[in-house]
Amino acid sequence: MSPHSAIVLAGGLGTRLRPLTEQRPKQMLPIVDRPMIEHVIAKLAAEGTAEVVLSLGYRPDAFSAAYSSGRCGGAGLRYATEPEPLGTAGAILFAARRAATGNGEAGGGDPFAETFWALNGDVLTDAPLSELLALHRARGAEATILTIPMADASRYGLVESDGTGRVSRFVEKPASGAVTSGWINAGVYVLEPSVLARIPPGRPVSMERETFAAVAADGSLYALHSEDYWIDAGTPASYLQANIDLISGRRATTLGALSPRATVSPGATVVGSVVMERATVEAGARLDGSVVLPGARIGAGAVVADSVVGYDAVVGPGARVAGFTLLGDGVTVAAGESLQGGRR
Repeated sequence: MSPHSAIVLAGGLGTRLRPLTEQRPKQMLPIVDRPMIEHVIAKLAAEGTAEVVLSLGYRPDAFSAAYSSGRCGGAGLRYATEPEPLGTAGAILFAARRAATGNGEAGGGDPFAETFWALNGDVLTDAPLSELLALHRARGAEATILTIPMADASRYGLVESDGTGRVSRFVEKPASGAVTSGWINAGVYVLEPSVLARIPPGRPVSMERETFAAVAADGSLYALHSEDYWIDAGTPASYLQANIDLISGRRATTLGALSPRATVSPGATVVGSVVMERATVEAGARLDGSVVLPGARIGAGAVVADSVVGYDAVVGPGARVAGFTLLGDGVTVAAGESLQGGRR
């Protein structure tokens, strides 16, 4: 049986995605047809998880306003808002303790007194969590992590394991000169309650640098290798890619590229792009590998390539926006203006 409860880390400032995150947490940015966090939680709910605690920090009210019913993605939702950044392990401990005390909400008992999931809130994957759980239980592990192959592991935690899956070494964000490729920490974990006892309270603690290193030293950390789809949607390029992957057939599920509530002129050309609700694309405009967020307008004859147009932003007639440009909420690109890269 799948764990009943999960902790999803969603407290970061989302600085790499500014200006898109100036008004909202990155997990509330839409991926095709719904906020990123709904994709993450729906994955857990499909695997049998009934309750999720969101570990929050930046703009927590955005979540409670969006999910006032206390449900998201098919699971019940609770919140744990950090008073200060506590690191990945510190955030997990804080969230688990808040859930155990009830946080002033309905619900009995401690949902993290048994095996539970913990995930980074900007990770989207098609990997079957049931396989991760099966390995965890078969090995009697204390913690088991999903790993995926990566050509450049310098941005992530490099994981070395033996033929049984037991982790022999965990190196968080190795120097680019020290490693070129390998299996990386995918930010998806199944944990025993004993892991919480390893986390010192009251100070920032890194799951990757401190807690997992200790579990590995005791021979109780395991890793599952997976080549299923995975993406960390926390950068401009990967956020753009996460949207496009869901309309291009790269994912287990394919969604429609054009919202039924968008207005796209028959004279516009839309190639490998997402157009969200209330957006307008006028005649002669061309979208190529781009994302147009709700309420945005692409003027007649404008070109948008490999870029994200923010909420209610306007790309004027004949303008050109390209090269991974990010346009924030309500920004206007003047008619005929050209932007190549950068943020506005």
